Amino acid sequence: MKLILRLFALARPWAIYMIFAILTLFIISGINLYTPYVTKSIISFMEGGDIGSHMTAIIQLAMFLLALFAVRAVAQFINNYFAHVASWRLVNRIRCMVYDHLQELSMRYYHDKQTGQLMSRVVNDAATVENLMAHALPDTMTSIITLVGVLIILLTIDPLLAGFICIPIPFIAVMSVVLRRIRRYFQQGQIKIAELNALLQDNFSGMKEIQVFNRQSYELGRVGKKSKAHVDTQIRALFFSGILNPGVAFITSIGTIIVLTVGPHFAAIGTIDIADVVAFLLYLNLFYTPISTLTRTVEDMQQAFAGTERMFEILDTEPDICDVPGACGVSRLSGQLTFDDVCFSYDPNQPILHNISFDVRPGEMIALVGPTGVGKTTIAGLVARFYDPDSGRITMEGIDTRAMTLVSLREQLSIVLQDIFLFNGTIEENIAYGCDNPTPEAIRAAAHVACIDRFIESLPDGYNTFIGERGVKLSGGQKQRLSIARAILRDSPILILDEATSSVDTETEREIQEAINRIAGTRTLIVIAHRLSTIKRADKILVLHDGYVAETGTHEELLAKGGVYAELCSVQNLG
Repeated sequence: MKLILRLFALARPWAIYMIFAILTLFIISGINLYTPYVTKSIISFMEGGDIGSHMTAIIQLAMFLLALFAVRAVAQFINNYFAHVASWRLVNRIRCMVYDHLQELSMRYYHDKQTGQLMSRVVNDAATVENLMAHALPDTMTSIITLVGVLIILLTIDPLLAGFICIPIPFIAVMSVVLRRIRRYFQQGQIKIAELNALLQDNFSGMKEIQVFNRQSYELGRVGKKSKAHVDTQIRALFFSGILNPGVAFITSIGTIIVLTVGPHFAAIGTIDIADVVAFLLYLNLFYTPISTLTRTVEDMQQAFAGTERMFEILDTEPDICDVPGACGVSRLSGQLTFDDVCFSYDPNQPILHNISFDVRPGEMIALVGPTGVGKTTIAGLVARFYDPDSGRITMEGIDTRAMTLVSLREQLSIVLQDIFLFNGTIEENIAYGCDNPTPEAIRAAAHVACIDRFIESLPDGYNTFIGERGVKLSGGQKQRLSIARAILRDSPILILDEATSSVDTETEREIQEAINRIAGTRTLIVIAHRLSTIKRADKILVLHDGYVAETGTHEELLAKGGVYAELCSVQNLG
């Protein structure tokens, strides 16, 4: 019931559609209840023997019945259309809400999540709401109205005969309760299809690796197992629903046998008219049909509830990185940044950073170097507040980053990540992604600074060239420079370059280094690098070792110390 109430609360903008749909349900149910009575009246005229004298009345009743059927047809259209409009609008709203909430969750939430599973929740699970709101709930409401109405009418015709046809109801109720395990199997089915989606998404993204390592048969086996697991779960659920539906149909048919047996007996002894027996049979179909419908809608509702629960599970997940009470929005800052005794760990048992402290002045270029896994990229993530430090604090111009709104904090940053991500669009769209309506001249200027402009202009479609999913049509170096152009165009006070030259050749590295030198001093630069040639001119180099700042100084100062940095330089033949 809580799930339904939450759904109705979300559907409030389309309440007028739902109201019309509900009103037409009452009209449809009322006509369904009334038409057997009209039929009974026609049969009563026929019982009199002199049918000719009643033909006018019979024709009038038949025309009245036709009018009722016409009204019912219109009401059914209104009900069907409005219910679907409201339910699909609700599906769209829930999808957007779930997706928007996923955007609010921190990177820590995604550590153990597969993309395909999240896609399944946004797309497949949301679609089950339509079945619930447009089919299962209206069918349930119609069935209950019809069931109660028919029972009242049958009791007024003959209470004793009405009592006889209620005999099968307890058996139907018991069967429905016993088969409630259907919901569990449908929940498992939703989980299995999400796992299949996740595997397919991974495989499509890694198709190049699958082919080059000849793992097609292996991956086909994995997909087959996931698909079979989903199918097996669905078959188990359908097995129980397959028992339920014919079982209910058989039990309800007993009621028909009772009326056909007991009804003529009552008519023979004069306690009931033949017309009433016929009416009983007509109403009997109306009586048992909603019972059968209710057992069928149990299956639909269970499946819909399973998907709805999974969506609300995401919506009820509280983001661990969010605006704190009283967080303030800041305007453009100077780029001053301070780490004050910062400690951090992804896993409490495996600390990554220990007591990291450093200060960056506006316009200064600092470099973070050290072996893989010492926490260089983690520092960049902490600056952007993808995570919060376990202890210590990070400030910009003396303001704790946790005291800023996330939006205003991230307006201070541009980042070129080590794992380049480009969108399936044009080159121009990808460069302009971090800005609102930049001019073509600004886009070309950023491309020039990133040393990618000559390559773009050599393409037949230039800046309108589509680059494919994740920039599949570009080389690693081209994707790197395109990402740098995107960050440069954003023109934020702090620019973080995380291995910005890791995928480029020596000539391109030199060009990018020249670009970095041109923008040095115009903004704060934090450069993370393994290739130490790119950071020789940094104002300050922080050497990380085992999660600590082992050394700090310029390139020349650190070489003179003969410590960790000097050893790294000797490995790369850098003097």
